Parts: sequence; C-alpha cells; structure tokens
Amino acid sequence: MSGNPSSPGNPAQRENAALLPDGSLHRRLLLAAAAWIALALLVVGALLVALFRHHAGHELAVRAAGPLDALAASLVVQPAAAAGPPVLRLADDGPADEAFRRPYGGAYWWVADAAVQPLRSRSWWDTQPPALAGAFSRLADEQIGRFEATGPQQQPLVVWARRVELAAWDRPLVVAVALDASRQQDMVSDFARTVALALGVLAAALWGASRVQVQQGLAPLVRLQQALSNLRGGHSRLLVGRFPAELQPLVDDLNGLLQDNDRLVRQAREQTGNLAHALKTPLAVLGNAAAAWPGEGGELLRSQLAQIQRQVDMQLVRARATVTGLGAGRGAERRSDAAAVVDALLRTLQRLHAERAIDAYRQGEATPPPVAVEAEVVHELLGNVLDNGFRWARNRLRVTLATNAGAACLHLCIDDDGPGIAPDLRAEALQRGRRLDETQPGSGLGLAIADELVRLAGGTLALETSPMGGLQVRITLPLAR
Repeated sequence: MSGNPSSPGNPAQRENAALLPDGSLHRRLLLAAAAWIALALLVVGALLVALFRHHAGHELAVRAAGPLDALAASLVVQPAAAAGPPVLRLADDGPADEAFRRPYGGAYWWVADAAVQPLRSRSWWDTQPPALAGAFSRLADEQIGRFEATGPQQQPLVVWARRVELAAWDRPLVVAVALDASRQQDMVSDFARTVALALGVLAAALWGASRVQVQQGLAPLVRLQQALSNLRGGHSRLLVGRFPAELQPLVDDLNGLLQDNDRLVRQAREQTGNLAHALKTPLAVLGNAAAAWPGEGGELLRSQLAQIQRQVDMQLVRARATVTGLGAGRGAERRSDAAAVVDALLRTLQRLHAERAIDAYRQGEATPPPVAVEAEVVHELLGNVLDNGFRWARNRLRVTLATNAGAACLHLCIDDDGPGIAPDLRAEALQRGRRLDETQPGSGLGLAIADELVRLAGGTLALETSPMGGLQVRITLPLAR
C-alpha cells in the first residue's frame, strides 16, 4: 500500500517557517541597526568634512590677511612731476612671501582703480589680474570682501579685497590678494576619503557589535523556544530554565496554565471513567430485562437499547480520546514502544479468538524507535484496529513496522486476508457508528476511534487493499525526539 503521510508540522507551521527570513525579529533588528548606523555616520562624516573645509578656508583667510594689510599700508602717492599725473606706488617691495615673487607661485596681489594700470605682483607673470570692478564696487570703506576667480593657469583662486581711499588720490582704490584654492580642495578631498574609510571601518565594527548584541538579546527567546520544543516533544512537563525579568513572568504564567490544564485533564479522565461505570450497570440491567420481553415491543426496546449503547460507547471513547490527546502534548510519558504494544495485543487477541486459529504475527524492524504518543493512546488505537482485523481475517493477520527517519515517523501496516472494504465504502467505514455489516457484533466504532486517536496524536490513518487480499490499515505516528 502506498500511504499519504503528511510532512512534519502542520501547514501553518510550514508557512511561518517559510516567512521566517523576512519576518524574523533578528533580521529586523539588524536592518534597523544598520540603517541607524549608516545614517548617523553619514551625518557625522558630512559634519566633519564641512568643519574641515571651513577650517581650511579660515587658514587661507588668515594667510591672506597679513599681505592685504601690508599692501594697504604701503601704498604711496608720488606727487606729479611738471604737468604729469600723480604716480601710485608701494613704499617697499610688497609682501615678503616668496610665492608673490615666483611666477605662478600660487599667491597673487594687485592694486587697481577705475583708470590706472593696476600694480600687481610678479607671480602674475605675463597675465593680467581678473577684472573684478563690479564686485569691488560693492565694497564699503575698510571692509574686506571675499570672491571667487580664475588664476593665470586656470586654477581656482580665492580673492580677498579691500577698498582703500588715499588723500592724494582722487579715486578709491581696491587692494586684493588672491591665493590658489586647488590645494585646499585637494586637502578637503583627501580628508573626505580618509573620513569615509575610517567611518566605514567604524560602521562595520558597530554593525558587528550590534549583531552580537542582538544575538545576546534574543538568546533568551531561543532558550524559550527550545524549552517549548522540549515541552512539545514530551521531554518535560513545564518550561524549564531561568529567563530575564522581561520574560520570566510570561514563563511563570505559561507554567501555571500548563499545570491548570494538566489538572483539568486529570479531572476529565476521572469524570469519563466515573460516567462509564455509572452507565454500565443500568444499561446492563435494561438489556437483561429487554432480552426477556417478548413480541415486537421487546424487539423495539432491544433495538433502542443497542442504539443507546452505541451512542454512549461512541461519546465515552471520543471523550477519552480527546482528553488523552490533550494530555499527550506534554510530559515525559508521551513516549511509548509501539512494537511492545503490538506484541502484547497480538498475544491477548489470539487468546480471545483462539477458536478461529488466526495466524497473527509481527514483522519489520525488531526494535523501532519510540513514538511520541502515550502508551495508553497507542494501546487503544491499535487495539481497535487489530480487534477489527481479527474479526474479519480468515486465516492470517500481519503487522509490519518500518521507520521513516527522514520524515521522523513510524509506519504500521496491519494486513489481513479477509473480505476487505470496497474503495467507495472506506470513507464511510471511518465514520463514527457506521457498521458496514450489521450481522457482526460490535458498535461500528473501531476504525473511527482509531482514526480520531491517530489524528489527535499528530499522525495519519489510511485504508487500502492488502497484498494478502483483505484490508490494509496504514498508520503513521510521529517519532519521539
């Protein structure tokens, strides 16, 4: 028979597992940390570069201030000779910086007005200073202005200029000093690259530290998940371990809920047993009385009593199965040896059906791993299936056990050589209280109870045609961890 065992975990769990990479709290925290680190370091880097650019510009301004003051102080108007105009000159050789005397030395000065040829430094060589008359005209008295210009070699210049008025000169003069800004720009670019490299290393270090911090912070949740897994796997009855103050109240409440649930399960089991004993005797008395009742009235009474008996049996077994299933989710007792249960049931049923001489045996793995189901549940579900097999088998009944390690489950195949069940009636055979043959004794609950117990245990049950000619019941139960 080819069964259809489900893969481990229900569909919701598989869907959550598939969505875990995108919805992971670990991933979200790391992405948030990376975003904030990147944003913060970008802002810091921009501020550092801006401050360095401002500092470099200030250094240029300080360097230009001295020559500018010296030029303004050394301007001299030489009186006119004969009928010629007065001559503007410097009282000394100009600023002492050698860059002003070296052709294209990177430092330049000049003095100009609206009419005369400007005085200029030797560093201009064979080029003329830029015409900044429009910009210079906006200068107020004794105020220094800053301008951008292009140098003799097309390099960027920063110009500082001052408006000066001399008593012997009838027009205002402008004294200007220009410095090459390309070196400043190179320094700012180098500084920006250095800052980017340093902040990149710092970002990697901070992200690594954030990752460690997130892992350490989420470690209690991992321990909680492991504790829940142990609880579900039947290795413990409560959540074991100490957790941080933020999680410990949750763990304590869950443990309290588990203890309350265990108490309710025990009470339900006791009430189920009490109800079974309370109903058994009155039904037996009514059955004995109805057996002696003659005529159609007696037949009707016996029929109704049989129906009541089936309904009571069904409800009691279902209640016991549900309670057992609820209780089987926790505790170290959720672990049983299916092979030992099969062997014990085969011995018992062979004695009960000794007059039929059924050849019943077990094959497959001699000692398969334990299943994650209570021994009581395994005993009841296999008891119903095997009892059904003994009732219908002609000569032989076989139980095969095989472990599927990949799917973490145990397959149990119960084959008989009886009449079997037609494929179109198999679904009906698993319905509660449906008897396909009213001539046979029983309540019609065996396979239905087994199917419900298997589903409560997290397994599957399927009906197929047996290689022996009869019915094959294939049961899949999860293995214990």
